[in-house]
Amino acid sequence: MAKRVSLSILFFIRRTKLWKDGTAPIYVKLTYQKSFVEMALNRGVDPKLWDPNSGKALGKTKEAKQVNMLINTIEFQLGEHIRFLREDGKDITPKAVKNSFLGLEEEKKTILQIFEEHNENIKKLIGIDFSADTYQKYEACRKHLADYIKKKYKQDDIELSQINHEFIMYLETFLKTTKKNNHNTAMKFLGNFKKIVRIAIANGWLKQDPFLNYKMSLKKVDRGFLTDDELQAIVDLKLEQGRLMSVRDAFLISCFTGLAYSDLKKLSKLNIVKGTDGKQWIKINRTKTDVKSSIPILPVVNNIIEKYKYHPTCQERNVLLPVLSNQKMNAYLKEVADLARIKKQLTTHLARHTFATTVTLNNDVPIETVSKMLGHSSINMTKTYARLLDKKVGKDMESLHQKYAS
Repeated sequence: MAKRVSLSILFFIRRTKLWKDGTAPIYVKLTYQKSFVEMALNRGVDPKLWDPNSGKALGKTKEAKQVNMLINTIEFQLGEHIRFLREDGKDITPKAVKNSFLGLEEEKKTILQIFEEHNENIKKLIGIDFSADTYQKYEACRKHLADYIKKKYKQDDIELSQINHEFIMYLETFLKTTKKNNHNTAMKFLGNFKKIVRIAIANGWLKQDPFLNYKMSLKKVDRGFLTDDELQAIVDLKLEQGRLMSVRDAFLISCFTGLAYSDLKKLSKLNIVKGTDGKQWIKINRTKTDVKSSIPILPVVNNIIEKYKYHPTCQERNVLLPVLSNQKMNAYLKEVADLARIKKQLTTHLARHTFATTVTLNNDVPIETVSKMLGHSSINMTKTYARLLDKKVGKDMESLHQKYAS
């Protein structure tokens, strides 16, 4: 049963749009809170006869009686349609009442339609509130959802009423089997889809949350990092000028600054400032979170930046490094790993973990300082990086070795 609402019904005329015979068209306005619709009654009345306070015609003339009879009839019919909607358990909105009165089918929203509208809005805000990567993530999610609907329902789209707990459950299975996504990737897709569902709920298009009692959790994954020896092997790698050298150098910058790929790519002279200690620092707002990162520039980082000072790409784009696309960079990093005899998969994210673990935390840099440099909004985010190497444990236990040596 739909909840009772106080929907206002007001009859009025438009004096500024008189018909040829001098009469003013009569309208009815349905209002609930800030939502309203208007309908023309296809009947006019002499403006002199109209009483705006009562919303009816004055006097006992034939015209006045006919007009008021029409108004009373329509008011009664609107009341009946409100009752019908309530008995059917539907929302009593001005638009719903109008559609019911006119015998029109209420517009039924579909999930992919809402998803497309959402993504188009994200696309318009790229560079303002969102990054291109964010748009691509939502587009990938929409395409997976479209494939799922096509396979399971044999349709191009489905109505929101079909989105329920079972829909979510089988979508997760589809992502993990047909799309070959691991658990965490599937959960991230479902998280993006959940935002679209919340938009539908907020607008009253979907009555119940299909994610209610549906547990979404990420599994802890050790993304890996480079040891001191592995990092040094990449530093010492002899490479000729060209794509492999620039990719290796960009990777090393991430290892010694903790910068993510998106931040590395946009790094410019404007991000290099002199700190209160008189040394050079990198100050940059993270693309992903817009949280400021403050990172002292180590000598190895400064040497690499100086190497590309007059690089054509850097001068053309006004950046410090000639960073390739993420896809190409990861592909070339495989070659770098092979040449350095490293079996781990080198990625910019592994570089960020290397900075947090090998370069900083395991060299006694406090976790609060590391968090600041990584641009995290809380220490809890940094704790996922806080691994302890045997080297650090051994160092911390050295005093105990000496104490119990006897």
